[in-house]
Amino acid sequence: MRADPVLAAGIGVRRGRGWAVRAASFRIAQLEHGNATLGIQIGHPADAAAIIDLLAGMARPAYGELRVLGHDMATVRGRAAVRHRVGVARRNARPLPAMRVRGLVQHAARLGPRRYDRHVLAAGILDRLSLMPWAEVPLRAAPDAIVRRARLAAAAVHQPELILLDGLLDGLQPRDSTALTEAVRDLSRDSAILVAGCDGLALELACDEVLVLADGIVVNA
Repeated sequence: MRADPVLAAGIGVRRGRGWAVRAASFRIAQLEHGNATLGIQIGHPADAAAIIDLLAGMARPAYGELRVLGHDMATVRGRAAVRHRVGVARRNARPLPAMRVRGLVQHAARLGPRRYDRHVLAAGILDRLSLMPWAEVPLRAAPDAIVRRARLAAAAVHQPELILLDGLLDGLQPRDSTALTEAVRDLSRDSAILVAGCDGLALELACDEVLVLADGIVVNA
């Protein structure tokens, strides 16, 4: 039996001199068909970013137990083991100058299995997320909703076991939010997904379960 993609028990996550998370417990479960999508509603974008950094292996918990894809995230070896097995999409990521939608996704595809051509991987996810008409458009010229979908495609192109979304669903118009939510739901057939952000309604529509954090404490589930 496979381990749950994320299992956090009483973890603390520091942000600067304060705390993004204090003594929080949560998990993303393996379901019989597909994977769970967990949302974490949190008031400050920097706190959401700190949680995503932790789960992506870029930081360690200050205390408590955290396992991601079966690895202990308190150890250097554990964090290194998960970095190529997760995909991260951030609302405020800074792409390279003049990069096009296809280029962003192809660049991320280098993390994919060596047996696959990155151009083939990129074409597959661009088609799946209805981005082919935008493939040659520079990111700086594309609508914000398309840029976010392109970042989601880049996070998913290398076929990760866990996809982490940092604020990607926040602040969208209803039609754009629906389209991105449908894309997240579609990708959850292949990968477990955790979404951190401020927009509670968007999280409820996209996720199987939503945790609410206030002052670093889980106050509602």
